[in-house]
Amino acid sequence: MGTHRTLYTGHSGANIEQVAIEETMEPPQSGPSPADRGRTGFRDFIRAFGPAMLRPQPQEIVRAAIGGGIALAVCGLILTGVHLLFNDLAKGIILVAPLGATTFLLFAVPNSPLSQPWSCIIGNTASAVVAVFVIRLELPLAVASGLSVGGAIAAMGLLRALHPPGAAVALSTVLGAGQLDTLGYNFALVPVMLDTTILVLVGLAWNRLTGRSYLFRQLVDTTTTAQDKPYKAPARPLGLSTEDLEELLNRFNLSANLGTEDFALILASAEEEVARRRFEGQTCGDIMSRELITVEPGTPLDRIAELFSKHRFKTLPVVDSHRHLKGIVSQNDLIQKASREAVVYRGTFAAARELLKQATKKRNISAGDIMTAQPETVTGTTPIGDLVNLLADDEIQAVPVIDDGILVGIVTRSDLIAVFARSGSVEALPGPQASPLD
Repeated sequence: MGTHRTLYTGHSGANIEQVAIEETMEPPQSGPSPADRGRTGFRDFIRAFGPAMLRPQPQEIVRAAIGGGIALAVCGLILTGVHLLFNDLAKGIILVAPLGATTFLLFAVPNSPLSQPWSCIIGNTASAVVAVFVIRLELPLAVASGLSVGGAIAAMGLLRALHPPGAAVALSTVLGAGQLDTLGYNFALVPVMLDTTILVLVGLAWNRLTGRSYLFRQLVDTTTTAQDKPYKAPARPLGLSTEDLEELLNRFNLSANLGTEDFALILASAEEEVARRRFEGQTCGDIMSRELITVEPGTPLDRIAELFSKHRFKTLPVVDSHRHLKGIVSQNDLIQKASREAVVYRGTFAAARELLKQATKKRNISAGDIMTAQPETVTGTTPIGDLVNLLADDEIQAVPVIDDGILVGIVTRSDLIAVFARSGSVEALPGPQASPLD
């Protein structure tokens, strides 16, 4: 770090001449020498040419290898059967070589966006169309090869159907054009689209049979209602929306390599792991509320409303006479029920009054009618970190704690926020902030 020294010289009346002399002293060199840095950089450069991915699990290698072999064999047998049955009508129905690469993607990395049906079928078909178009231009082979591959990549990008084997389809079509009698645009449909479709169908069956997630699930934003969700979407990690996650993937040019749902699951799992490590040793049993107010499935609606109003909380566990959990009733359940009735009674408030009136007079609406059956639960030994993304779900206000099938407590968002607040980590809790009424 440099030093600064000021020297005052000269004196003439009221004027004082100040001469500043700055001396900058370079700190002594520290760390590796340039030669050492050069050797390290060279080793890193050479290492970059080695394996760049973790070794797949042995059972996954076997699963993909067997599945890919079966798929191509099935595809070949189907095409052979078509030839035997229809003979002349089956002209042009062949097994094209680039489908080997499609097979690899379908069975080795079925969760990749590049392996999904739209990418496979449309990517290969569009590439074949481009190749046929280029062939008809009658260009020199070298030029036609480059143009067909470049055009295939552009077409797949415009159609949001990036599929690496599509480039091989384009190139092999151009290179093999002389071996075909006539090559029209129907080549893109038969055999290219037909072959790819058969492979996708076999891949769908095999991946489902062996426990892999395929087809690729689209991440549903949690702003949709429960009725609109085709499946239970994972909690939004770090409070990010689906659009936020997609923007991040696009920013780093990873949208072709990683699906939005997988990205969300990875981030959510990382969040849970961070929370688990931060609060290692603390469990749900340490923070749960033990003094519980519960209702039974037959508890009428007016009693439920009375309990919500009196105790100022948002959830009520529903149990049987042996304290086995049957479900959970939230204030939102009441609101949703009232909203459905509002269609008939022209207004939510009117509907709510009618619900209470029915509950009071007819006793035909009870906790069992509006509760959420089979809610998410934890045990007393569940680490606190496991609750982070669970309670980030907009629809979950509290999580019952079950031990040996018996309800022993409940953990609310407020309980979890209190733990984070005591550790100075409230911001670590994702999702919407809980209200004091949890």
